[in-house]
Amino acid sequence: MNPSFAHFPRRLRRASIALLMLALAASPVLAQDEDIGVLLGRAEEAVNRASRADADQYAPDLIGQARQGLAQAQAAAGDRKGRKEAPWLAERATADADLARVRSEEAVANAKLLQQQNEIARLRRQLGMEAQR
Repeated sequence: MNPSFAHFPRRLRRASIALLMLALAASPVLAQDEDIGVLLGRAEEAVNRASRADADQYAPDLIGQARQGLAQAQAAAGDRKGRKEAPWLAERATADADLARVRSEEAVANAKLLQQQNEIARLRRQLGMEAQR
């Protein structure tokens, strides 16, 4: 014979149901808080990656926006009224930081390309002079 809730005393059934309802009601809030924490962590890591890629030098406006957006997202996550905006702000900060990193990497790559092109031109001139001798 399988035991069911019908065999439990009424008081225990009510307490079990109340506890179950409380757990179900609290789970979206806990999941949302966890999601905000994950999004804030991603945004912070994106800002750090952009900083390591010298975005302060090559994309100062974008890295500034990303840092400001991260600060706003952190403030919104701590504020009860702004909690709905926190995920959006964190994702925007992540996007701004990623764009700053990519633009910085592009600037570094272009500088290296220009340097190599100049070196090739110098070597060609040098070879041209030696061929004339």
